[in-house]
Amino acid sequence: MSDPSILAGPAIRRLRRREQMTQSAMAARLGISPSYLNLIERNQRPLSARLVVVLAEQFDFDPRSLRQDEVVGGVDGLRRRLADERFADLSIDRDEIAEWLAAAPQAALAFARLFDASGKDAGLAQNDPMDLVRREVERWRNHFADLDAAAEALADELRLSSAELGAALAERLRQQHQLSVRILPADVMPDALRRLDLHARQLQLSELLDTPSRNFQIAVQLALLEQRDAIAAIANGAQFTDRAAWRLFRRHLAHYFAAALLMPYGRFMRACEATGYDLAVLQRRFGVTFEQLAHRLTTLQRVGQRGLPFGMARIDRAGQFSKRFAGASGSPLIEGEASCPLWIAHRAFEQGGRIGTQLVEFASGAGTPGLWLTMARTVEASGALGTEAPQYAVALVLEARLAGQLAQSRGMALDAAHAARTGPGCAACHRADCLQRSLPPRGAALQFDERTRGLTPFAFGA
Repeated sequence: MSDPSILAGPAIRRLRRREQMTQSAMAARLGISPSYLNLIERNQRPLSARLVVVLAEQFDFDPRSLRQDEVVGGVDGLRRRLADERFADLSIDRDEIAEWLAAAPQAALAFARLFDASGKDAGLAQNDPMDLVRREVERWRNHFADLDAAAEALADELRLSSAELGAALAERLRQQHQLSVRILPADVMPDALRRLDLHARQLQLSELLDTPSRNFQIAVQLALLEQRDAIAAIANGAQFTDRAAWRLFRRHLAHYFAAALLMPYGRFMRACEATGYDLAVLQRRFGVTFEQLAHRLTTLQRVGQRGLPFGMARIDRAGQFSKRFAGASGSPLIEGEASCPLWIAHRAFEQGGRIGTQLVEFASGAGTPGLWLTMARTVEASGALGTEAPQYAVALVLEARLAGQLAQSRGMALDAAHAARTGPGCAACHRADCLQRSLPPRGAALQFDERTRGLTPFAFGA
């Protein structure tokens, strides 16, 4: 088996200059020829695992510095930033971004930091707890391997099945933590869905929770009791200075463990592959809500057992994002502050809980438009009934080139000729022929012809 290897020329060159060494001197310390070191520094030869070990021994070199691309989210992270309308005329494609990241990772990191701290949302990017947590989750690609493994081990220990799920989780609470589960009337718990009463030794749940939501809340409580240290260690590693961000991230991790407990990784992956990721079948088989299932599909990044890279978003009727996880999908569809009214997520509110499917050609301004299979349906918030229940649309996105094996794509033509043409919301979209346009794109030069009324209300140049 050959050594795993990576291109790391700029990092090695910076190290050599820091040590004030010539290529010949460093090559001698590494046990290679100067010409080979020269090729490594020019990214014409990879850095093998053996050389990484020698660098660490000889120069106190931190191998984590080779992964600066992860700090910016890799090629997809830079691509999302370059999708901003300010760069729409540059047509920077994915290959150029990859070359930039490989040749000058520090410069790419500097750009990412400047971009994240600039513009009208600078205060939001720096201080908003939701945004801080989202960026940390994306840095992990929403996959926390240790929590996944611990949840899978507990699921195996409990021999969880959807038919006996609630009883097994409640018994775990009783045996290990001397806590009973009690379902209370809504008028007794008017302002809470879950409450831990240590005096009464009870986990109290609202009667308004349906069965999947009850099971999830019990699993969350188990996460907070049994994975407290592991969750705190990951949350502390984010080094948030904002306490609210730390608590939000901790809550995300507890929910992550709960979902992994209800949908154990290995069993869930086998079911996904066997059913073609059939959303309805998976939801029934694991006894979960559609939203819980959508969350879980964004986390399937275990080394050696990766699932399809889904992204997920939740929006309200006004088009505001309340959740979004690009995960490993790198999808620009769910990155902007607004979304396209032609996207099926907005039509989900008219479809009565049915899963709608749409192929979209998404133009973000960063090179060739991408093709994405999108699936969406409405969900209701837990703890409310009737006309007062808050309603959201939950959408899943997946690159069309990966979607051929999905149950939801059967019978669909996954090519651009059959795709709906969408963009990142009118103010950031430069499609000139969109009949749905409500606003001109920011920064575009408006054009006027008093003798002609076009099909759209705004004509504009670059």
